[in-house]
Amino acid sequence: MSHSPLLNLPGPSRDLLDDIETAISGARRFVADYDPELVVIFSPDHYNGFFYRTMPPFCIGTAAQGVGDYGSHAGPLNVPEDVATDCARAVLESGIDVAISASMDVDHGTVQPLQNLFGDATSVPTIPVFINSVATPLGPVRRVRALGAALGTFLATLDQRVLVVGSGGLSHDPPVPTLATAPPTALERIVHGAPMTAEQRQARQVAVMDAAQAFAHGESPLQPLNPEWDAAFLELIDNNRLAEVDGWSNESVEREAGHSAHEVRTWIAAFAALATHGPYRTDQRFYRAAPELIAGFAIRTAVLDV
Repeated sequence: MSHSPLLNLPGPSRDLLDDIETAISGARRFVADYDPELVVIFSPDHYNGFFYRTMPPFCIGTAAQGVGDYGSHAGPLNVPEDVATDCARAVLESGIDVAISASMDVDHGTVQPLQNLFGDATSVPTIPVFINSVATPLGPVRRVRALGAALGTFLATLDQRVLVVGSGGLSHDPPVPTLATAPPTALERIVHGAPMTAEQRQARQVAVMDAAQAFAHGESPLQPLNPEWDAAFLELIDNNRLAEVDGWSNESVEREAGHSAHEVRTWIAAFAALATHGPYRTDQRFYRAAPELIAGFAIRTAVLDV
């Protein structure tokens, strides 16, 4: 499922919010019916927990806490340390280089889906898996699929009902800084993780809302959404053609769908975890190009097709 800080901020139309809430409600029913005992969530970060002082391509949290950005949960998550550690060990043994964090800071990209699906981000034991989707240079997409497959193989060894979540927007190109593009005032934060004051967080929220309003009214230099690219990606997902992403280049993703479209890496990892065990089918299928959120917003639910 997609996420957006703007879902928790003034600005988006009631029609859009109602449409998305209806889709989220369907996903919530799917999750409630399954009643998971463990959640594994693949998610990006937006320079709230990971910074250029050390930027791993992948990281598994053995303990984690929400930073509370954009009204999301602040405080510890319910991470089963032993299972998360075993997970990291198994992924490393499979040949995937993954970092671990015994104190992972996670932002709305991780917490918002948990709150939307469960009401409380801490109600179900959860292993957070960070996938760098913002801070260039990025690794090849095929390694993301391999990460998901390694996680899926490990999860099959657990005698538990496991819900796998991928959290990321589709086509979108918001003004997210990188080493090559950040103004001097932003470098201290994205490199060294300088904490934001309450005033700075408020100023960032206002800037995000202003950027979304300008984008929605066609008054923004940001790269437009690409619903055709989004539809092609979702068709690939829906039809069990996940292996095709191995041929993608990072440059083509950015050119066609925007720099932050790399967040689909979280979807790829999640579906790769499921596909490790055979063909799957997607049931709930929701998509909306949402300029008010500066993102293509989608939700899919899926189960093994047995």
